[in-house]
Amino acid sequence: MSRRERWFSDCEGFHRRDFLKVGSAGLLGLNLVDLLRAEAAASESKLDGGTVSDLNQPTRSGTKARSVIMVWLAGGPATIDMWDPRPDAPDTIRGEFRPIETAVPGLSFAEHLPRIAQIADRTTVIRSMHHTIAAHELGTQYMTTGNKPNPALVYPAMGSIGAMMLDTPVGVPPYVTFQQLRGGQAGGAGYLGPAYNPFPVEAGGGGRLRVRGVSLPKELTVTQLNNREKLRDTFDRRFRAMEEGVDVAAGLDRFHTQALDILRNDRTQKAFQLESEPANVREAYGPTPFGQSALAARRLIEAGVRFVTVSLGGWDTHRDNFVALRTRLLPQVDKVLSTLIVDLDRRGLLDETIVYCAGEFGRTPNINKTAGRDHWARSMSVVVAGGGFKRGYAHGTTQTDGMAPATDPVSPADLAATMFRQLGIDPHKELQTNNGRPMQIVRDGTIMPELLG
Repeated sequence: MSRRERWFSDCEGFHRRDFLKVGSAGLLGLNLVDLLRAEAAASESKLDGGTVSDLNQPTRSGTKARSVIMVWLAGGPATIDMWDPRPDAPDTIRGEFRPIETAVPGLSFAEHLPRIAQIADRTTVIRSMHHTIAAHELGTQYMTTGNKPNPALVYPAMGSIGAMMLDTPVGVPPYVTFQQLRGGQAGGAGYLGPAYNPFPVEAGGGGRLRVRGVSLPKELTVTQLNNREKLRDTFDRRFRAMEEGVDVAAGLDRFHTQALDILRNDRTQKAFQLESEPANVREAYGPTPFGQSALAARRLIEAGVRFVTVSLGGWDTHRDNFVALRTRLLPQVDKVLSTLIVDLDRRGLLDETIVYCAGEFGRTPNINKTAGRDHWARSMSVVVAGGGFKRGYAHGTTQTDGMAPATDPVSPADLAATMFRQLGIDPHKELQTNNGRPMQIVRDGTIMPELLG
């Protein structure tokens, strides 16, 4: 396998395409009108002998946050070399990096995270995250849904739950992702149906973003679009006059109108116009696809998008772990994550935006024979900021050897339940699957007030 192939593939052979296209496919090949049609069909589906189910309706209370930006470290980051260094452990565990002090007394990070160390007083670091699924695809599903994977049922990602349950301004997609997650199901809407899949964005070289499906072609103006609409309406009225008692045409009109709302409304389009940002802000995020996607995520949140996923791959470090972290991965995370948190805070958005940085699992405390670390889900760390989570707080500890949590363990379900609570969504609310089965949003999670300010 070539060096490039290793970079874009993880150890399970999944080829990582860096970015996807907005509105052209989602996760199931739907264009914008198809996506909206599916949404309407889902909301109108007849269940239980012909009655319309009211289970999948928004219920919000105790809202502390309005949006989420998930910074996804695809491949399984070695968080023992990031947020939970072990300076007193043997060489076979400790690794090459020395710890540095942070803005929180008694809390240390790895030396290659100096910027985040300076703003640790704006974060919650959960050092006792754990689960038992050390496989990329299934681990990603667990961490992004809060539910253990089930072969009989695909659970919706947290972003898809947000797309259903949170109000979004007209003309703004509720859920946007800047990179495909591990596998065809992770990050998608699962049993909610394709209406709540994310709108994916494609990024090119130099951090340039290409947005398709939510903007008009250059050769077509809004005026021309409206003229075409008038012509279409003329034909539609003639055909409707020939039909009696058929709601299909009216339904299609509604799908079409919703699609046009996005095309006519420049709110989303402006969010992707990064050139309108001051040069120093763009430079702070960096010219990489990861950095510019994070900047766009902040702008999308300002526009009213409720859930955005920004991803950086390459964390499957079975060999040369310390070289990869030191030269490629940690500098990017340090720059982009710290800039995003500070930028949101400076703009008054951090209190209402949850920033969640995680991967599908951690990596073994023991260093292998090729200077790498292997899959390890029994202990790992994640970082959360904003949205009512405590500032300057480290939750839980791991054992001296780093093998498992020592105090205050947290599961992916617990954290998902707590995040939903902050968004004003009852994590134990029952939704309806596509075959009429009631299902709690998070089946096993417990809200953890100790994480909250």
